[in-house]
Amino acid sequence: MFRNKNILITGGTGSFGKKFVKKALEYDIKKIIIFSRDELKQFEMEQEFRDSRIRFFIGDVRDKERLYRAFDGVDFVVHAAAMKQVPACEYNPFEAVKTNIHGAQNVIEAAIDRGVERVIALSTDKACSPANLYGATKLASDKLFIAANSYVGDKETKFSVVRYGNVVGSRGSVVPLFNKIRHTGKLPITDNRMTRFWITLDQGVQFVLDSFQRMCGGEIFVPKIPSMRIVDLAKAIAPECKIEIVGIRPGEKLHEAMITEHDARHTIELDTYYVIQPEFPWWSYEDEKAGKSLPEGFEYTSDTNTQWLSIKELRKLIEEV
Repeated sequence: MFRNKNILITGGTGSFGKKFVKKALEYDIKKIIIFSRDELKQFEMEQEFRDSRIRFFIGDVRDKERLYRAFDGVDFVVHAAAMKQVPACEYNPFEAVKTNIHGAQNVIEAAIDRGVERVIALSTDKACSPANLYGATKLASDKLFIAANSYVGDKETKFSVVRYGNVVGSRGSVVPLFNKIRHTGKLPITDNRMTRFWITLDQGVQFVLDSFQRMCGGEIFVPKIPSMRIVDLAKAIAPECKIEIVGIRPGEKLHEAMITEHDARHTIELDTYYVIQPEFPWWSYEDEKAGKSLPEGFEYTSDTNTQWLSIKELRKLIEEV
């Protein structure tokens, strides 16, 4: 479905964007556009890839007019641009709202008016029962993208969301931090009970590519991925280090969720993923009959997950990444 198509990714110079571009170039695409606001990162990425199919657009999702120009002739959009650091969002809430919520609406309106075929927005487990501003802005963004399908009218643009957990080794994640400070002999852990969902960049990118083919518009796709204990992660990276409990940071949760009990009532389960279906009467999902309903009271959380990564598995995964 990507043959001779133009793909644009917002926030395309980040960890996900680079991996997505690498995989997308394996398809017979016509063009892939990197839309971001950092000229240095775009320059570095251009030097790294050197492919004539890649285009670079300097721009900010807050700037609707620039999005209208960038989306001209685009078939598929991946919306990855966001303020993602929990403490930064807590201390700069107005900026987080402008980028994560207003930016989402700008992407939606530009996609509809420019005739984009399909849009997938990247979400996060922190958008599920949010305890911090970052999660709250991403929850609002998710709802905007799902509701956008009812604003399309007689046009053919479709919007869906992909939601998953922490990405192994991504920029700003705990793995690079632990590696950076392991020479001190101490690794800071906020709470020894803390758990998180875990996914690799390869898995995340492939799940997005697969979701483009599955989507009807209106779904939140949630992959089935393992959980891990932060303490086990620290032991996997630097077993020689002493663990120092420093306390939970502002806006941080002990455990993350990707499907709430409320969402589970309109969620179906398939072999490797879940689909949270929107509560709109006009909507239907082609694979709905292939899935099964979830039991009453079901929640998909990192502490009650049935899949877990051991210290050995974590170490192997980190080495591969």
